[in-house]
Amino acid sequence: MNLELSIKTVTFISAGNNPEKCPKPDKPEYAFIGRSNVGKSSLLNMIAGRNSLARISVSPGKTQTINHYLVNDAWYLVDLPGYGYAKVSKTMREKWVGFTSNYLINRPNLMCLFQLIDSRIEPQRIDLDFSNFLGSEKIPFVLAFTKSDKVTTNVLNKNISAYGKEMLKTWEKLPRQFITSSQNKKGREELLEFIQQTNLLFNHSGINPQ
Repeated sequence: MNLELSIKTVTFISAGNNPEKCPKPDKPEYAFIGRSNVGKSSLLNMIAGRNSLARISVSPGKTQTINHYLVNDAWYLVDLPGYGYAKVSKTMREKWVGFTSNYLINRPNLMCLFQLIDSRIEPQRIDLDFSNFLGSEKIPFVLAFTKSDKVTTNVLNKNISAYGKEMLKTWEKLPRQFITSSQNKKGREELLEFIQQTNLLFNHSGINPQ
């Protein structure tokens, strides 16, 4: 891997549910979100090159706060609560939706949101609805299809194509897509290269130029 893409340090900075108390928005920021149990924690650990950056659990809804990690003292990686089913109360789920939406809409240094999609299954309405929400709020995002090692190439391509077809019913153009696997590190270099290139667009006043 290009030395410029390597991750040398990852420092936990904060965890909370008040977007106003997030770290000062003076560095580019990349957040990760997906339906519960989509493999978000495993993917974050793979990207960071760490075994326990994010907790991995068989129980959905493990992440309950906005978690900030400072990478190479240069940019933030953000672990967001998953959306969809989780073994928590309706009140707690609504709370997560509230502060997560607030963060996504108002965080000025959020350069891009990575929406994680389980590549093993056909398009899910909850994922499509979330993609549409991001589009309606003009939140910059890309799609990262997870667990690609768990299916054949034919099934993988079929499910990704089906998701794109569903989106194109309401979208003029599809967002950028990445195919990933936390098991074999597929997509890691592509994701880090994307982040590196996007970092160049950040202006240090803390305002996302997009």
